[in-house]
Amino acid sequence: MNNKIRHDGIIDSIEKECVHVRILQTSACAACKVAGYCNAAEAKEKIVDVYRTDVAHLKVGDPVVVSTSGDVAARALLWAFGLPFILMVLVLVLVLWQTGDEGVAALSGLLALIPYYGLLFLLRHRMRRQMAFMLE
Repeated sequence: MNNKIRHDGIIDSIEKECVHVRILQTSACAACKVAGYCNAAEAKEKIVDVYRTDVAHLKVGDPVVVSTSGDVAARALLWAFGLPFILMVLVLVLVLWQTGDEGVAALSGLLALIPYYGLLFLLRHRMRRQMAFMLE
């Protein structure tokens, strides 16, 4: 997955080491010509933080292109959804095997996600260096 993921955006604000870019994230339906007549079209505004960039030539309101690699996107999906799913299923099966109680197993599987996402929150600064957006 070496494809680049790109979004056009507008600089929302600039801090010391971070540029906040407002992008319009659209579903495939939103790009359709008849999307205005259909209820399925969806578009959301998102703020993307871009770190480690030269902010000297940038100003609020400038149009920019934000990009990242497909590898970064795949890694983010793995950390956010893939590994938690595996953890939840693993805990569910182990607790069900030990106790035989489906309710306790289901609750244990869900509760196992709390420390996992807590750990991700604590490691967010380290992960930010590995999974970064860039301005083109």
